[in-house]
Amino acid sequence: MSDENRTEKNDGSDEAVVLEKSRETASGSDTAEATSGGESVSPTGKKGVPRALAGALVAVAVVLAAVVGWLAYGKLQDNAAEVARTDAVKAAEEQAVAVLAYSYDKVDEQVAAAAEGLTGDFREEYLNLMNNVIVPGAKEKSISVQAVVQSSSIVSAEADHAVAMLFVNTISTNSEFPEAVSSASRVRVELENEDGRWLVSRLGPHVPPSVLAGL
Repeated sequence: MSDENRTEKNDGSDEAVVLEKSRETASGSDTAEATSGGESVSPTGKKGVPRALAGALVAVAVVLAAVVGWLAYGKLQDNAAEVARTDAVKAAEEQAVAVLAYSYDKVDEQVAAAAEGLTGDFREEYLNLMNNVIVPGAKEKSISVQAVVQSSSIVSAEADHAVAMLFVNTISTNSEFPEAVSSASRVRVELENEDGRWLVSRLGPHVPPSVLAGL
């Protein structure tokens, strides 16, 4: 092979090497530009989570936490209301019997015990009526009254106030009429929760709205 042919062959190889290096350099520049384009690349080659998406995920988590908290609070409120209904109606039944029932030979003790289940203002009204009117008449005529709650229901109940409706049967006897006399009535009982105890703040016959409207 002549020197001229070797020279031409070498020149062709050199040009090929130069072209290959140029392609590598261009490829490296493209990679650098892609990397500096604003999105980071993880070591595994995957793109990182954009800030906007991360913020959205945080916002969703906050909303979910708020919803769960609200539902839990609502559940606690429902439980408290249910406990109030149960405790209030039980107290209404017990106190209605204590207030309405008495025996002429034990009336003083019974009145004092019943007064413990009443609020301040209603207690004064009750004691005034019993001590000045009912007790003297009960002792004089040997009057005894039994009271039985046939049914009960809650009209409304909150954490510190409740209204109950009772259907009460009473049986009365006295020295003038030894035969028992029975009667039935609907009784409305209002209660207040004081220091965790349901006390009666008002007790009286239920008056239908239609009757009140005609007054």
